[in-house]
Amino acid sequence: MIIETDYLVIGSGIGGLSFALKAALSGSVAVVTKREAAESSTRYAQGGIASVLDHKDSFQSHISDTLEAGAGLCHQDAVELVVTSGPERIRELIEIGVKFTRREGPKKSEYHLTREGGHSQRRIIHAEDLTGAEVERALIEACRRNKAIRLYEFHTAVDLITHEKIKAAKKQRPRCLGAYVLENRTGEVHTFSAKAVVLATGGVGKVYLYTTNPDIATGDGLAMAFRAGCPVANLEFVQFHPTCLYHPLAKSFLITEAMRGEGAVLKRMDGSRFMRAYNPKEELAPRDVVARAIDNEMKVRGDDHVLLDVTAKSPAFIKKRFPNIYKTCKGYGLDITRRPIPVVPAAHYQCGGVVTDLAGRTGLPGLYAIGETACTGLHGANRLASNSLLEALVFAHRAAEDAAEEAKKAGPAVAVPPWDIGHAVDSDEAVVVSHNWDEIRRAMWNYVGIVRTNKRLERALTRIMMVQREIHDYYWDFLLTSDLVELRDIALVAELIVRSAISRKESRGLHYNLDYRATEDAWKKDTVVTREQVHHRAAFAG
Repeated sequence: MIIETDYLVIGSGIGGLSFALKAALSGSVAVVTKREAAESSTRYAQGGIASVLDHKDSFQSHISDTLEAGAGLCHQDAVELVVTSGPERIRELIEIGVKFTRREGPKKSEYHLTREGGHSQRRIIHAEDLTGAEVERALIEACRRNKAIRLYEFHTAVDLITHEKIKAAKKQRPRCLGAYVLENRTGEVHTFSAKAVVLATGGVGKVYLYTTNPDIATGDGLAMAFRAGCPVANLEFVQFHPTCLYHPLAKSFLITEAMRGEGAVLKRMDGSRFMRAYNPKEELAPRDVVARAIDNEMKVRGDDHVLLDVTAKSPAFIKKRFPNIYKTCKGYGLDITRRPIPVVPAAHYQCGGVVTDLAGRTGLPGLYAIGETACTGLHGANRLASNSLLEALVFAHRAAEDAAEEAKKAGPAVAVPPWDIGHAVDSDEAVVVSHNWDEIRRAMWNYVGIVRTNKRLERALTRIMMVQREIHDYYWDFLLTSDLVELRDIALVAELIVRSAISRKESRGLHYNLDYRATEDAWKKDTVVTREQVHHRAAFAG
């Protein structure tokens, strides 16, 4: 089936849905999402959105904090754009119905702002400790009310359609023409034709064994863009959130950094604090510092976790400020008003991504990337807490404006061919998919984690390339499933992360290599990987 639309959005988080609402003012929009629309990384964002909303704060302060966290790799123009655009984008969320938490007492007409690690001021606007869920709720409701937007739930994007795939169009200007999309429940691959395609698929957390990300975070947008010829950058900078709940029954439950912003402290198993030995900002140090400190404490002492203690705060404060965390931990038999929380680091956020300009444009005309899928230059080598949702809002707005103009110049539609299944048949070897999935994630966790070495990285690359060869043969022999599509994507993303990490001969921000412990001025640049580079290396190695 061929589905024609003006704008095709792949992903239903804050970036994708914000773009959809604005693009709907100038045309029809199809939003493709792998699960139900609400299932996105946005939904699980607890802390909030960073923006200058208080007279005591300033744009310059927010800019300075972002640049400091980014360890010399932030693009100044991107930082200034995002920070100064923040207040207007927050106002738009409020207008569509997002209910942010307000202050108590005589100032209850004002919004409550909290502080997180790396911020010099209280500038995080939030909805208790369920900010992402509240933002997602409001955006989905607004999209469902809009007749120009159609949501395609339980649909998995397989590959982008470009002129390379169409013989009759090869001589024309290269352009993204749409995407092939698998309908999960039927196994049918549909052809979506669009004047502009937006990748808003979120992050890559499921590349790692332990992550705070939901199951949908398999780097699909990143992988599709790379296969279509778009450069990617800074993939070695994977942010590990310092505090994920450590419990045998808990799956990827994040303990927000805002808890440390409100006074929670990190302790060893014997109850002693340790962050002062690593950074003068202690618990409010940037995430990479805190994650490495916890990782080191666990390795030196042989402990499975450390403790996050918020019991110095009153039970009433904890229950009101962190109701979701309190309720969830209580469900696991842990009363956080009386006992410290066992926590470990987990893969959390990809600071790199598909290279874009300040309008969200990729290197392929007609294709945009926003949110965690993109590398806009904002985050540099380490993302400042709560800048991610802000970035998605700002670039969704910019991309929608640009795409509306580009759609006018798209020219006549090119006939897009349907998906060719070739000689593929149903597979009865699902165990192969699960085995390869597990092998990639364990290799990434063991060898490409918080602390790296040259030997570990080379070992990871060798294993991943072996698995990729198996996947390639399996992929074309059998009919597609969403699991197989995701496996192919995480294998490519894992390879790109490892190649990026091998390329950087220093330690900076989130990339810490024991063989290159110093930060070098010569490496104060983005790590860019192209399809041509990878193909050349693979051919040389083969």
